[in-house]
Amino acid sequence: MAVAVSAKLVKELRDKTGAGMMDCKKALAATDGDADKAVEWLRQKGIASAEKKSGRTAAEGAIGSYIHTGARVGVLIEINCETDFVARGDMFQELLRDVSMQVAACPGVEYVTTDEIPAEIREREKSIEMGRDDLEGKPEQMKEKIVEGRINKRLKELALMEQPFIKDSSLTVAELVKQTAGKIGENVKVRRFTRYTLGEGIEIEESDFAAEVASMSKG
Repeated sequence: MAVAVSAKLVKELRDKTGAGMMDCKKALAATDGDADKAVEWLRQKGIASAEKKSGRTAAEGAIGSYIHTGARVGVLIEINCETDFVARGDMFQELLRDVSMQVAACPGVEYVTTDEIPAEIREREKSIEMGRDDLEGKPEQMKEKIVEGRINKRLKELALMEQPFIKDSSLTVAELVKQTAGKIGENVKVRRFTRYTLGEGIEIEESDFAAEVASMSKG
């Protein structure tokens, strides 16, 4: 027997998730009125509906920026969607802010997805791992399997979409983007980003004080 879903429950779920009224009602009906399970149901539905839209062209969007407190780290990021209307909306703008903050918090991240990582980096990581002492004496097939697991882990560390979301570590950034896409009804794609760290790449000349003193004493 279906559980009667009250308007109050539907509104509470909508306020919590940002999902539409009908979706909230369906989620509560599907989970016998259990609010926590309904949140999970909506999360799965959002991801599923976002997947269906992932093939559609996302040529609109926005470029966002984030400067961390102290102005020592800055980020520029481009996230695309399908329409300018959605790009100007609160939900999209919140995603833009959240993901730019994520980039600022992840200094080791260099690529949007693991698919973007060049083959030469994969090969370099493989040669490093294959030469590790703890693999010495192990059968070749076992070594390959261990190395493959380590490489996949390392490549995920380099990819933004694989990172646990800083505001909710139960989500990856990829899942956050898919959830947002499901809620706004458009394909959403993180295209590129740049992270600036103050002073990065500047070589600071260190004077040889002892040599200077010796030189002056000769003069």
